[in-house]
Amino acid sequence: MRAIQFDHFGGPDVLKVVEISRPEAGPGEVLVRVKAAGVNFFEVLIRADRYAVTPVLPMAPGVEVTGVVEHIGEGADVSLLGSRIAVPIFALDGTGGGYAEFVTAKADGVVELPADLAFEDGAAVMVQGLTALHLIRQSPPRGKTVLVLAAAGGVGSLLVQMAKSGGARRVIATAGSEEKRGLALSIGADCAIDYTRGDWPERVKAEGGGEGVDLIYETVGGSIGKASLDALAPGGELVFAALGRFTLGQEDLNRLFARNQVLRGFALLPLLSRETLPLDLGTLFARVVSGELRLLPGRRFALSDAAMAHRAIEDRSASGKVVLVPDAVSSWPRPSLRPEG
Repeated sequence: MRAIQFDHFGGPDVLKVVEISRPEAGPGEVLVRVKAAGVNFFEVLIRADRYAVTPVLPMAPGVEVTGVVEHIGEGADVSLLGSRIAVPIFALDGTGGGYAEFVTAKADGVVELPADLAFEDGAAVMVQGLTALHLIRQSPPRGKTVLVLAAAGGVGSLLVQMAKSGGARRVIATAGSEEKRGLALSIGADCAIDYTRGDWPERVKAEGGGEGVDLIYETVGGSIGKASLDALAPGGELVFAALGRFTLGQEDLNRLFARNQVLRGFALLPLLSRETLPLDLGTLFARVVSGELRLLPGRRFALSDAAMAHRAIEDRSASGKVVLVPDAVSSWPRPSLRPEG
């Protein structure tokens, strides 16, 4: 079967298509034909050795897939054969391997995918949907003025919608292009600000009533996250969810503490459990099917175009979710992520 691997760190072109043996379902496992594999920004960082943890090479990336069960291992539930499922590799003690035509997984760790949810949509709301869901739970937006950075991205677009439905008084979005700011407004942001302008924190502060915003969901890191502190109101909270991209220095922290502000860390994996994961994913899937959560237009790439998918994330040309589709023969922008039958 075909899979994607890299054996040294670098740009997108280090991602190579390799031919490896198709895995076999062991005891208690299922073999899944991958229909869609999610691509995440942290995988871009890992590939370039810019993440908080350096992986052992060679590495096969990919921590979330959707697909169809093609084989049942000994002792696994036979009713799963032929089922449409989601495989949250990241939460099942797996390190990767989702950029491939087939994966194996523990049968008791997969989650049923609703019949009217596209495979691409299911992949779009695993890592990113759970991240947004737990950010909202950890730091509720009710009654607050909220800033969502990178609001046209996979996590950001879900945060905008969850913050609005969660009772935020006002949701301020940032995005780097007019098109992306329009998308943020279309999903419920009260205003959208261009973060490429040097005065963007002051504009956010003004939109927050002059004092700034009460709550910032910081999923970007680097200079953007650092600058967002200027938009935080006294006593406000900044939730940092950009693992490996923390650049605040001692001076920033001193200023933050002097203004009675809260810096809160966020890491998804410690918040997940085998018991709650199926319920949380089921909730997210149902909200997408019902239309309560809208997925922004994403980009879909063939498996062999994994390097192009990483490049689209790295240069910020993609909004919504980027997915790899092993059955596809080429890459293209899609007007929406809709069920295809």
